[in-house]
Amino acid sequence: MTSTDLAVWLAQAGLRNIPLEELVNGFGRRLNEAGLRIERLFVGTNTLHPMIRARSLIWDPGEGVGRHFEFVHSEIDSTEIRSSPFAVMLRDGITEQLRRLDGADDLAGVPVFEELRAAGLTGWIGWVQSFGELALQVGSLTEVDHSERLGLIVSASTDRRDGFRDGDVAFLREVVPIFALAVKAISLRGIGHGLLAAYLGNDPASRVLSGTVLRGEVQSVEAVVLFTDLRGFTALADTMPGRELIALLDDYFNCMVQPVVTRDGEVLKFMGDGMLAAFAVVLDDRAEVCAAALSAAEEVLARVEALNIERRNAGQRVTSLDISLHIGRVLYGNVGSDTRLDFTVIGPAVNEASRIEALCEPLGQALLMSQAFAEAATASRDRLVSLGRHRLRGVREETELFGLAG
Repeated sequence: MTSTDLAVWLAQAGLRNIPLEELVNGFGRRLNEAGLRIERLFVGTNTLHPMIRARSLIWDPGEGVGRHFEFVHSEIDSTEIRSSPFAVMLRDGITEQLRRLDGADDLAGVPVFEELRAAGLTGWIGWVQSFGELALQVGSLTEVDHSERLGLIVSASTDRRDGFRDGDVAFLREVVPIFALAVKAISLRGIGHGLLAAYLGNDPASRVLSGTVLRGEVQSVEAVVLFTDLRGFTALADTMPGRELIALLDDYFNCMVQPVVTRDGEVLKFMGDGMLAAFAVVLDDRAEVCAAALSAAEEVLARVEALNIERRNAGQRVTSLDISLHIGRVLYGNVGSDTRLDFTVIGPAVNEASRIEALCEPLGQALLMSQAFAEAATASRDRLVSLGRHRLRGVREETELFGLAG
C-alpha cells in the first residue's frame, strides 16, 4: 500500500460519502498495511450544533472504532479539554506536533500522553486541519479574540521502538490532508443535518437535505397536533430582565421537547412562549399515536411541576403550562415567500388545537383534548372524562372537550 494508493482510496471514500466510522477504520487498516504500525487513531471534529460543541472517536486495530465522545459547549473549559495536547496547538496555531512517549520527551501535564505510555505506546503525532468554514467564537480555549474554523484534529500513536520513523512521518504528512478532505466531505452533510434538525426538527431537516425545498410543496397527512402555551407569560415578560426571561423559557422548553421526541413526535416550532408539535399517523395506528401523544403531554406536565418546585426553592419565578391535543388532517411542508420558507403544518386542525388550548385556563385544566382525539384514542378512552360542550373562537358549533380522569 503506497501513499498514492491510500490517497486514491480516501478520495473515492469521500466522494461515496461512506460513514465516518467506516472511513476511519479503512484508513487505520491501510496505514498498517503500509507498515506504519498504528496502534491508535484519534479523530475529532467541531460542529455548528447549538448544543454539541465537538465529537470525537478512537480507533485501534483490535476493536476498530470502539469509543465515541460528545462535548457540549459548557465542557469546552473542562480539565479534560484544557489538558489535551490539541488545546495548546489550537491556542498557538500549531498544525503538527510529534512527541516521543518512551521517556525522551517531557510528558508532564498531559494525561493522555501518560495514558498512552502506560499502554506501551512509544510515539504520538497530531495534526490540526482547518476546513475553512467559519464556526463559533473560540473563547477561553484559545485565549485570543478570533473566530474558530470548522476543522479536524487527528492523532496517530505507535508502539514501534523509538517511536515514529522519518519515513512514517513523511507518509502520514502525504495522506493526512487527503484524509481530512474525505472527513470534511462526509462530515459537512452531518453537520448540516444536525444544524437543520436543531432548528427545524429531524424529519424536516431530512426532507430539506433530500431536496424537498420548493415553496408550496406540501403533503396532506393525518396527525395528532400538540399545542402548548405558558400561562401569564406576557406579565412575566413585562417584569423580568431579558436574560432571566430567556433562561425561564429555556427551562420550560426543556420540559416540553424530550417527551415529544422520545415518542416519535416532531417539534415543529416554538412560538414565543408556546410550542407546536405533531405525531404523524402511519398505517392507521391512530390509537397508538394518540396514546403516545397523551403520554408525552402527561410527562411534559410532570416535568413542569418538578421544575416549578426546583425554581421556587431557588427563589425564581414560576409559571404553569397549558396543553391541547387534537387529531385531524394537516398540510405538512414548505410555506412562505420566494426568499424565506418555513417547514411546518397548517390547516384547520392546527387552528382548532390552538383554540382548544385557550380554554385551558377558563376551564381550570392543564390538558384539554378534542372530541376527535377522544374518539380516536380508543386505547386511552377510559382515562378521559368529558368536560361538556364548549364553543371555540371562530367555530359556529359547540364541541365536546375532554380532560384526564381524576
